[in-house]
Amino acid sequence: MKQETSTVLLGLNLQELTRMVEESGQPSYRAQQLFHALYADRVSSTEQVSTLPKEFRSTLANEGIEVGFPKIQSKFVSMDGTARYLIDLSDGETVETVWMPEGDDGEAGDGTEAGAEVVAGGPRSWNRATICVSSQVGCAVNCQFCLTALLGIKRNLTAGEIVGQVLAVLSDHNVSPPGDRVNLVFMGMGEPFLNFDNFIKAVRLLAEGVGIPEPRMTVSTAGIVPRIYDLGAESVRPKLAISLNAPNDELRTELMPITKKWNLETLMLAAREFPLRPREKLTFEYVLLKEVNDTPEHARELTGLIHGIRAKVNLIALNPGPGIQFAMPGEQNVRAFQQILNASGTPAFIRRPRGRDIYAACGQLKRTVEIST
Repeated sequence: MKQETSTVLLGLNLQELTRMVEESGQPSYRAQQLFHALYADRVSSTEQVSTLPKEFRSTLANEGIEVGFPKIQSKFVSMDGTARYLIDLSDGETVETVWMPEGDDGEAGDGTEAGAEVVAGGPRSWNRATICVSSQVGCAVNCQFCLTALLGIKRNLTAGEIVGQVLAVLSDHNVSPPGDRVNLVFMGMGEPFLNFDNFIKAVRLLAEGVGIPEPRMTVSTAGIVPRIYDLGAESVRPKLAISLNAPNDELRTELMPITKKWNLETLMLAAREFPLRPREKLTFEYVLLKEVNDTPEHARELTGLIHGIRAKVNLIALNPGPGIQFAMPGEQNVRAFQQILNASGTPAFIRRPRGRDIYAACGQLKRTVEIST
């Protein structure tokens, strides 16, 4: 008789799948077949795993064991080709994921193959697309310029729910890594380092199962210092980006209250001690807010703060949204800020806004289902 409770396979690693199949009386190699079906073939039901015996597939179904492949509730497509997905979770919550068919130049200059492709330029195509992935429903960090902060925190995502976002978007675009070049940025809803264990497990599944190399992944943190050290100790890890947004504690505390817990001195020490790979650069992200943190004085102060770190700076002009009290800086101010950084020897890049018209740009994710026109 079929059980009412269900076990979700998506999010289980090879070791966990091996334990499950052996407990079912199957040979251990069935776990590898199941692992490949889940993460490479992206099956949505156990019946689709043709490499498994029909009897075993029936057993899985009767025991209430499900794949747990996510369902896309809504999809919004921008004039620039960016797509924002609202993805249903099993408890009725939703989370957002963004597909950027040309990226947003966020990888430029970071010392990796993905970054070199951006700098080289040339024809743009979905072959080097970027997927922006969420790690929580809502966010607890409360950055004052971010729409997601207005949601508050609902809960952490499981490793399966994090991986599931990527699988759903890849399937929607019929894209298959590693042949198709896909970059991942953990910069969607939530603070990944406040869900560290599930985030790291998802990274391993994405690298080992889905086929996305770790140098094509970047994780952004608002500055959860202990987890920066933890990330540096991981054998499989994404590149690190630190969301800075101010060059001194006073201003940063106003914009990012988390500074009260880990000030810039503590954060910069963690950044300086982070173990970078050969040629890899740490990324500092800096959201420019009109007449708040965008002056030449702020730029010069920033160069002093990060001096000596093998790093680059990504500049992001504020993406506006309802309920946000700040304004976009002028393009001239953004260029002037960039020039000061470059002149000091700090490589600075301007991230292109993607999907502003559908609330898909950086800082705009808020599970919006009504789009203003």
